[in-house]
Amino acid sequence: MRMTQMLVRSGLTVAAAALPLTLTATEAVAVNTAINVTTSGTTVQVTTSDCATRSNGSMGNASLLSSGQANFAQGRQVTLSGTSTSQAAAWSSVTTGTYTVIVVCADGTTAGTQSVTVSPVSSPTISATATATATSSASPSRGVMGGMGGGTKDYGAATYAAGGALVAAGVGATVWVLRRRAKPHRL
Repeated sequence: MRMTQMLVRSGLTVAAAALPLTLTATEAVAVNTAINVTTSGTTVQVTTSDCATRSNGSMGNASLLSSGQANFAQGRQVTLSGTSTSQAAAWSSVTTGTYTVIVVCADGTTAGTQSVTVSPVSSPTISATATATATSSASPSRGVMGGMGGGTKDYGAATYAAGGALVAAGVGATVWVLRRRAKPHRL
């Protein structure tokens, strides 16, 4: 009986501690959904769907700010292009570093702000060694493709919300089973 009460209390404590973390993670993911910033080598690209209205033939501008720059006008500005459903801008020959991308629509509203890190481009090195024996087996040219696995994928708010719901359901089921076991069975 005493052990069951301790388990119920600890389960409720874990559930109470996990709920704010789940809600915070969901809110943090949903903040920058208006723009999507990607990098490919030395190219940085931003896409959005918030700047659908044209003003004087333009949908808006995007600015790439380096770490020393503080406002939109100081960055490398590019005009947004695209359709009413999707707008995009890109910068090429971007050096290694951390940048901030800001998108301002033609009507003056800010579609979003997001940080991006441009990594140095690594050039593959090829090394060949000659073997004198014909019995050796060929080894893979790229080696084992190990890495972070699923730890590098950014999941959306729906995934975090579903995970939080599953955790809450599991905690609720555990509490229900433990409470049911604690009651005496009468005939």
